[in-house]
Amino acid sequence: MLISPDLLKGKKILLGVTGSIAAYKSLELVRLFTKAGGEVKVVMSEAAKKFVTPLSFEALT
Repeated sequence: MLISPDLLKGKKILLGVTGSIAAYKSLELVRLFTKAGGEVKVVMSEAAKKFVTPLSFEALT
């Protein structure tokens, strides 16, 4: 998938992650948003932390 590196330049994105298997897919979303120039902040529920660690998101943002 080809993404323009400035498609989301200057945009601020807030991603809420809850507890489901989709939490793994949210890592890919963060990666793509960041690659497109977006500034991503992630908020996680306690249940989400059972699927992925906050450190995973910190590494991508």
